[in-house]
Amino acid sequence: MARALILALVVLAACGGPAAVVTPTPSASAAATSFPTPAATPSPSPSSTLGLMPIFDAHLHYSRESWTAYPPEKIAAVMDSVGVRSALVSSAPDEGTFRLKAVMGDRIVPMLGPYRNGSDVFSWTRDGTIVAYVQSAYRPGMHRGFGEFHLLVGQTGLPVVKSVLAFAAREKLFLQPHADARAVAELLGVVGADRVVLWAHAGVTATPEEIDTLLARWPNLWTELSLRDDVAPQGKLDPKWRALLTKYGDRFMVGTDTWTVGGTYTGNERWDAYTQIVRGIRGWLAQLPPDVAEAIAYGNAERFLDELPR
Repeated sequence: MARALILALVVLAACGGPAAVVTPTPSASAAATSFPTPAATPSPSPSSTLGLMPIFDAHLHYSRESWTAYPPEKIAAVMDSVGVRSALVSSAPDEGTFRLKAVMGDRIVPMLGPYRNGSDVFSWTRDGTIVAYVQSAYRPGMHRGFGEFHLLVGQTGLPVVKSVLAFAAREKLFLQPHADARAVAELLGVVGADRVVLWAHAGVTATPEEIDTLLARWPNLWTELSLRDDVAPQGKLDPKWRALLTKYGDRFMVGTDTWTVGGTYTGNERWDAYTQIVRGIRGWLAQLPPDVAEAIAYGNAERFLDELPR
């Protein structure tokens, strides 16, 4: 019952904070000055975890609700314990990402997100102050992509969305949309075939057939599989997913999506379950050919970043 409730909140909250918990929204100028860039630190190597294939977590958040219960040193220890080597991280507010990076160095790859707090998930596409926040939070040479951002069909033409997409294009940031199959197809049609897109959750509800169609049409579309429990129900790799992952073994990544639910919950259920989530990912990866498993576990993400424009 608890698991079903949490999964329902995933759909409702769409990886963001709960609608019931609304924190004050800072001004764009405050966002620019409140969170100084931490001093450069050495990039520590993850502790060796014997016998575990490395994992690159392509969808991770470190938002305000997690800072007390999971300080950066604890996050580093948890990731070390399960062999997570690196992660793409976006946070609400952006400060969270750089709190992690100050401790974990180059293991943290910053993503520029449009959210200052959980309530922005539901309103950002029509909130003009988001544009100023995105521009003020951006750290040239540090942020590599724009996202995760939630997008519905028909929203790509909204002024706020057009503005932030144009900003991301100018700064050569790849896109990480949380969008279903129709919405991501619309986005791809707007931004063009040359834009690099990492599709969050492989579309959340998109079927293997829908994903196959989009990957075949758009060569710069990549996908990550956080929250896709349907890949391996009860731990057994689904035959349709096996065929898709084998066919496009060079364009999939894995992720955990450490969103925070808040409300009557602690706000850290995904962090609390991080070890189990990663073990589950390894379980179905082991059912793939070794070369495909290694590519999806970490190789594709590392190659993806190496190929991005600077």
